[in-house]
Amino acid sequence: QVQLVESGGGLVQAGGSLRLSCAASGRTFGSYAVGWFRQAPGKERGFVAGIRWSSGTTYYAESVKGRFTISRDNAKNTVYLQMNSLKPEDTAVYYCATGERGGLSRRGYDYWGQGTQVTVSS
Repeated sequence: QVQLVESGGGLVQAGGSLRLSCAASGRTFGSYAVGWFRQAPGKERGFVAGIRWSSGTTYYAESVKGRFTISRDNAKNTVYLQMNSLKPEDTAVYYCATGERGGLSRRGYDYWGQGTQVTVSS
């Protein structure tokens, strides 16, 4: 079992930045993928960014390419999501997840954090 804890959410003005963290306990990420998803009120939870822990390969949703960066810290067993040039439409609860398959679908992830709120004001 692995437990994930997100942090770093908050309120920011449009154009601002935030960095989310996802710390794992119980086991290391190992060969798993780690993904960030987000869910706005009334919408489905959607993929934002992912990273393959072992290779460092990253992938992004089109809506965040060039603005968000996912990275990892092996020593801390932590994944980060640096979010720049934030827009009001980025407002959502952001979830960290991990799983063997990974990818762009929620089905590729077996373990989820509790989420952290990101609110971008206009």
